Amino acid sequence: MKKVFNPPSVRRPFGHYNHGLLVPPGASLLVTSGQLGIGPDDTIPSDVTGQAELCFEAIEAILNEAGMAFSDVIRVSGFVTRREDFPAYMAVRDRYTLDPKPVSTLLVVGGFTRSEFLVEVEVTAAKVV
Repeated sequence: MKKVFNPPSVRRPFGHYNHGLLVPPGASLLVTSGQLGIGPDDTIPSDVTGQAELCFEAIEAILNEAGMAFSDVIRVSGFVTRREDFPAYMAVRDRYTLDPKPVSTLLVVGGFTRSEFLVEVEVTAAKVV
């Protein structure tokens, strides 16, 4: 069972995430590479919502192959190229993540390997075995 940490001496989280999660001893750990908003057929949606959905679908497939689910995600790192895309990205993130919400970092970056990419997402998951 993960334990949530949001101390009263620290400002409340800005969104649907927690400041800290403690994973019990003996948990298996899965770390993903950053997933880009590109489909298996190489299609790339033109908007951040469509790309973020593909990122989280890819992460879900990786989690499933490892015998895990979004309930096991303890950390989400998101990277977007435009500050105005924060709300759209966070709406997708919040649909996929479950309670207790993972810790989360969201950064604005100068770009990715190809100019059409608008978002990249990576996660860390832990599951007691």
